[in-house]
Amino acid sequence: MLNVAVIGSGTMGNGIAHVFAQHGFPVTLIDLNQAALDKAWTTIGKNLDRQVAKGGLSEDDKTATLGRLQRSTSLADAVRDAGLVVEAATENVNIKLDLFRQLDELTPAHCILATNTSSISITKIAAVTNRPDKVIGMHFMNPVPVMKLVEVIRGYATSDEVTEQIMTLSRQLEKVPTEVNDYPGFVANRILMPMINEAIITLHEGVAGVEEIDTVMKLGMAHPMGPLQLADFIGLDVCLAILRVLHDGLGNPKYAPCPLLVNMVMAGRLGAKSGEGFYSWTPGSKELVVAPRFRS
Repeated sequence: MLNVAVIGSGTMGNGIAHVFAQHGFPVTLIDLNQAALDKAWTTIGKNLDRQVAKGGLSEDDKTATLGRLQRSTSLADAVRDAGLVVEAATENVNIKLDLFRQLDELTPAHCILATNTSSISITKIAAVTNRPDKVIGMHFMNPVPVMKLVEVIRGYATSDEVTEQIMTLSRQLEKVPTEVNDYPGFVANRILMPMINEAIITLHEGVAGVEEIDTVMKLGMAHPMGPLQLADFIGLDVCLAILRVLHDGLGNPKYAPCPLLVNMVMAGRLGAKSGEGFYSWTPGSKELVVAPRFRS
């Protein structure tokens, strides 16, 4: 069975590790921070418990899944025998380029190097390695154990063979892989982020309030979550970073981030993870409360 290494134990990384382990793959979850790894382990356990409670998984399946998971703070040790590495580190181009330079040196020659980036060029990442044909994007959706889509992004040099391997592997995870080419934002975020940005512009210009904008999109367009709530869920810093990739990469002013978004990120109002964005977020509470700044 293919040995899988997942780099980054945050929301996406622990979800990706969870799904691979659940479907029979031996997985090593890697993070430099032991406390972050321990937190991820607890999160995976809780998510597995939720699946058991809903009847989607047996207790034996849960035990087997956890048995296939390992944790490591050593990148070199964890990827030495990997057949696939999935990078799910911070959405920062310099961090990713540095990681892929290291992975190129540390992994076996046959190992496929995948990134969960939501916007950064696969071609640019592949160019710092000596195996650009084996570098590919695997953009999972959040929450990974629940969402079916995997956006599979081919870099300029990604081989047909590697692309087909990743498409097949995604299906083995009971996901629906969709192949796209390597352009800024790919498909998901090239369409989603301008919508979120336009919702923020609509708020910034005083057309309507937070709750009203989200209600229109939920009830009028059948979206399960309004764009401002979704932005908070994704992280306003992440939204801003993706918009800047789109703006820089495509050179079109329509992708320019709203000044309100820029100011909120500079002020540390990042959404759910910081406790406040367009909404106020209280741990353990499911009540949707508009942030004080945006209450009329």
